[in-house]
Amino acid sequence: MVIRSVVQGWGAYLPEKILTNDDLAKIVETSDEWIVERTGIRQRHIAADGEMTSDLATHATVQALARAGIDGAEIDIIVLGTATPDETFPATATRVQERIGAHTAFAFDVQAACSGFIYALALADNFLRLGQARTALVIGAETFSRILDWQDRTTCVLFGDGAGAVVLRAEEGTGANTDRGVLSTHLHSDGRQHDLLYADGGPSFNQMAGVVRMQGREVFRQAVIKLSAVVGEALVSNGFSVADVDWLVPHQANKRILDSTARKSGISLKKMVVTVDRHANTSAASIPLALSEAANDDRIKQGDLVVMEAMGAGFTWAAATLRW
Repeated sequence: MVIRSVVQGWGAYLPEKILTNDDLAKIVETSDEWIVERTGIRQRHIAADGEMTSDLATHATVQALARAGIDGAEIDIIVLGTATPDETFPATATRVQERIGAHTAFAFDVQAACSGFIYALALADNFLRLGQARTALVIGAETFSRILDWQDRTTCVLFGDGAGAVVLRAEEGTGANTDRGVLSTHLHSDGRQHDLLYADGGPSFNQMAGVVRMQGREVFRQAVIKLSAVVGEALVSNGFSVADVDWLVPHQANKRILDSTARKSGISLKKMVVTVDRHANTSAASIPLALSEAANDDRIKQGDLVVMEAMGAGFTWAAATLRW
């Protein structure tokens, strides 16, 4: 017998404030037509003044715990993927831990930019499979609006704020790819690509958070290559073909990247969960937000094979296969 990390609950949270493309056109030289044509984005959610990443994460977590039918005291480990923590330290995960009463858990953050949720999922899955924890809370949460240059139309139109969470429970399986739970995770990084996508600040650099800087055309090219490759890696490692995939849940970076990656991977666009038009790019939060939406509306059903993929600054890129 083997141990699988099975999804027991999921949750999502989007801030109340919505910023449309027309709203953006009032503060920067752009238009709804320009943004939609290049990105597929029509609106994004923006955290309110005083609303922090931990607040978003806690809202999503409360939903996930309720759906799992447990309370915070039953959580053994909390892993939070974010590039926009509340503070330099301590970990934002510990703020969530305190609020949900998970006082016996251990909690930490993972910083892998837009790949953060899959990195966090991989770490939690390893702890569960090794028997070092039984119940895990995995969160992706971001307030990217706080690190944007609102005069740079090439970046400020792309991002939004939000959070998503899943509860994983260790269960025995047979080791077959028909088992429910996380089947595999695949993580990569390449620090040589730093200058293509980064935030120009940090505590040891200039003591400022900085803002997002990006060479969009090259990021697009690299994303399609790396994401399609890691999807292929995930399928091959489990003996699957593209026909076996029920749902592709990608990082919601840009609709053109989503479409190009699906086509290059050979996965039908009809099998792809898309939220980028309404959420924009919420970095580490985008996959759990999309996963929660598709689970809530019953697109994703028990037994479905779900492939998740993401690429972010670093570069980092990753994929995970999951039997729902």
